[in-house]
Amino acid sequence: MVRLRSQEWFEGRDELGPQHRAVLRTLGWTNEFFAGKPVIGIANSWSELNTCNLGLRVIADAVKRGVIAAGGVSLEFNTMSLGEELMKPSAMLYRNLMAMEVEEQLRSQPIDGVVLLGGCDKTMPAQLMGAASANLPAIQLCAGPKTSGRWKGQEIGSGTDLWRYWDAYRSGELSEADWQALEASYSASVGTCNTMGTASTMAVLSEVIGMMLPGAATIGATDTRRLALAEQTGRRAVELVLQGIRPRDIMTRAAFENALRVFLASGGSTNAVIHLLAIAGRLRVPLSLDDFNQMAATTPLLLDLLPSGTQLMSHFDSVGGVPALMHELRDLLNLDCHDVSGVPLGARLHPAPPTAVRIIRPLDEPLQHGPTLAVLYGNLAPGGALIRVSTASPQLEQHRGPALVFDDYHSMLEQIDDPALPVTADSVLVLRNAGAVGVPGLPEWGAIPVPKKLLQAGVRDIVRISDSRMSGTSFGTIVLHITPEAAVGGPLALVRSGDLVELDVEGRRLELLVPDAELERRRASWVAPPKHRRGYPRLYAEHVLQPDQGCDFDFLRPESDEDLEFVAPIVGRS
Repeated sequence: MVRLRSQEWFEGRDELGPQHRAVLRTLGWTNEFFAGKPVIGIANSWSELNTCNLGLRVIADAVKRGVIAAGGVSLEFNTMSLGEELMKPSAMLYRNLMAMEVEEQLRSQPIDGVVLLGGCDKTMPAQLMGAASANLPAIQLCAGPKTSGRWKGQEIGSGTDLWRYWDAYRSGELSEADWQALEASYSASVGTCNTMGTASTMAVLSEVIGMMLPGAATIGATDTRRLALAEQTGRRAVELVLQGIRPRDIMTRAAFENALRVFLASGGSTNAVIHLLAIAGRLRVPLSLDDFNQMAATTPLLLDLLPSGTQLMSHFDSVGGVPALMHELRDLLNLDCHDVSGVPLGARLHPAPPTAVRIIRPLDEPLQHGPTLAVLYGNLAPGGALIRVSTASPQLEQHRGPALVFDDYHSMLEQIDDPALPVTADSVLVLRNAGAVGVPGLPEWGAIPVPKKLLQAGVRDIVRISDSRMSGTSFGTIVLHITPEAAVGGPLALVRSGDLVELDVEGRRLELLVPDAELERRRASWVAPPKHRRGYPRLYAEHVLQPDQGCDFDFLRPESDEDLEFVAPIVGRS
């Protein structure tokens, strides 16, 4: 018989036991209903400030049905809700804070296991980071992708089509009336982006790594199958507690290797690199940027999904979703990994229907040959930088051009559409002081707009480099996450307009073609930007690690196996 940690709260015979039990009686529960049953927390990131997660209120009710049906009791609690659209400067600034909140709620409350309800892209990794550290039995369920809007008879891809039509609007190819009509059609329901942006990428990777039930990542937010899956998730949460299965049993090195394969084969968001490194760091699972480079060399693009392809998440779901994609990758996967369902990976894969449109390509007939992602090194990025090759322009992957430097995001916005901007199609746009420490928070500013004068001349892509991130729905020849960032004295801080920058994707290089002696002279006069004055942003800037370590806080990454031990609360008087 499993000893439940919640019994420390509810089975006491001194004055504390009745006090704790009386709290649940306030909910209208009798002692016979909850006594001796697993308590399943439902960590809900529902919020009206985050329409990606707005459907989670109904999903939570379905989870509760499953928990009760399996012999448990559920206690729902709300957490922060990180929505990239409204939260400024970036939801990424608060990912670590949400991870801390999840961890401490699990540690301090009478919870035996937890269902993690997330949606928009930072909520999913934040929950997995917190669950990894707390290591109580846990299972995740995503909000699901939104229904596709339609404009002029065409489905609208979240983010990707917005950026594309924005360029058309800026260049004068799209009228004001059309732009307004597009806005009205853009978001057709609650749910996350319907492209392979960061939210979809992290949902897919949560399923692959074993923390969600098979098929959960791709079912639409308003599809009733998601409610049925929510009920199953609640049932399974109780079983995980009774079986003693915890996140560290599931999120192993082999599971992360599977996640890397699927991430690369799907053309997933570059943000997932940071999140996977952060989650692995909480578990002391060895994972580095070199792992991404090595696996990218043998993992082609198989999934025809925007922005790397042409289709949307509903189409991916219609041909079998993640299990069908993994079926095509099965020879590259660790098939003996177990997920929260308790079934080994090899037993839960299935091919796409034979009549299906080829949204998922065979391994020997990929959508694109070659790697979908490259990690770049060089004197501009000693700690690494990323480029999503699957959405870059092939003719720009080997490029040498003069830098045009913007010292911050706001000055870039002020200048980018100036007709007098000294830019050509050969220029390399450089944005700095936009990283984890520099803002702080590493916002999605790396997809620098193509200057208006170039758009009007027919240029649709240009090499752009920064120490920032970009939305997973974005596209172009964009180098991101340059490490170390400019604000901590990285080489990006030393670049001047006119310097030659060389990008060599095939050679995995990013170089500033300036003599070392001149760089040292510039470094001697470099001055660090001022620190944020107070509060959480100051804490963030003082303790955040660089992107090659997942941008977690230095004090949250365990330094030894002893640091992984769960510290239980003392159940006494408050």
